[in-house]
Amino acid sequence: MTTDQKAVKPKHFVIDRTLKASVEKVWRMWTTKEGLEKWWGPENFSSTVRHLDVRAGGRFEIVMTALLPEIIAHLKASGMGESSLAKGDYSVVETNRHLVYTNAVDFVPGVPPYTSTTMVEMSATPSGGTRLIITNDVMHDEQWTAMATMGWTQQIGKLEKLLN
Repeated sequence: MTTDQKAVKPKHFVIDRTLKASVEKVWRMWTTKEGLEKWWGPENFSSTVRHLDVRAGGRFEIVMTALLPEIIAHLKASGMGESSLAKGDYSVVETNRHLVYTNAVDFVPGVPPYTSTTMVEMSATPSGGTRLIITNDVMHDEQWTAMATMGWTQQIGKLEKLLN
C-alpha cells in the first residue's frame, strides 16, 4: 500500500435520526431555552441555558452539570469539574432548516483551546416527521472524538424520546 492509499482520517462525525415530530417542533427544541434545557447534554447531566441569542452573529451558553457521583468522580479524576460550560457562536440560522455554530473547546486539561463546528440540518419527511442530521468536526484526538460522538448520540437520544 502506498502512502496515497492509506485511509484518510475523517474530518467529521455525523448523527442522523428521523423524528416523529414536525420540523417546527424540532426547531423549537433547538432554539428555545425551554426546549434546550429538556434534552441538551449527555445522559445523567442537567442543563441550564445562561444565554441564548439564535441568529447569525448570536451566541449561546449552556451549563451542563453531572448528576451522578460516579460521573462527578470521573470528571474530577480527569482534571475537570462537575459542571462545564458549552458555548458557541451561530454563523448560519435558517428557521426550521439549518443551524451552524462554532463551539469553544476550552475545557480539556492540557489541550490549548480551539473551536469546532456543528451543522444541524432539518427536513420534513413524507410522514410529517423530521430528518435531523448533525455534522460535527472531529475533536483533537480519537478518544475525545469517541467521547463527543457518544455524548451527541446520548443527547439526540434524549431529544428523540421527548419527541417520539
